[in-house]
Amino acid sequence: MVVYALGERMPSIDESAYVHPDAVIIGSVTIGANSSVWPGAVLRADYGEIHIGARTSIQDGTIIHCTHDQWTRVGDDCVVGHNAHLEGCTIEDKSLVGSGSVVLHRAVVRAGGLVGAGAVVPNDLEVPSGAMALGVPAKIKPDSVVPEAIELAVAVYVENGARYKADLRRLD
Repeated sequence: MVVYALGERMPSIDESAYVHPDAVIIGSVTIGANSSVWPGAVLRADYGEIHIGARTSIQDGTIIHCTHDQWTRVGDDCVVGHNAHLEGCTIEDKSLVGSGSVVLHRAVVRAGGLVGAGAVVPNDLEVPSGAMALGVPAKIKPDSVVPEAIELAVAVYVENGARYKADLRRLD
């Protein structure tokens, strides 16, 4: 893993977390217990802070950034899909952000909410608990989420992170 301090801004990564060697962590980034950050992900907290909760997966190619006054927070038991972009937003516990989606400044995905693949959640939009945000720009589809699907995805990535931490080895 590539981990950088930027001046006084230092990452804090729980020892049980798995961060792939090709992920980049810069500045004031906190990564919780049993979380995973996959290849090509970049978490850059050069101004504000980024907080990743416990048992949360940040998948391949995801970009997470923040600003001076809009930190990015991802709660516990979340899945952030491949090539997502999060900036200055809050993703509450037990939520899923689909592959290729974008969640922007001051947007909030409430606990158990879901952002569909390829959706764009604009500034200040709130995705209610149990609802899906779908499309560009995202529209809310209430009471659509099956919580067990998110729980299963979380469990798979916690297990996968432990497997990679124990068994991944470079061959070149």
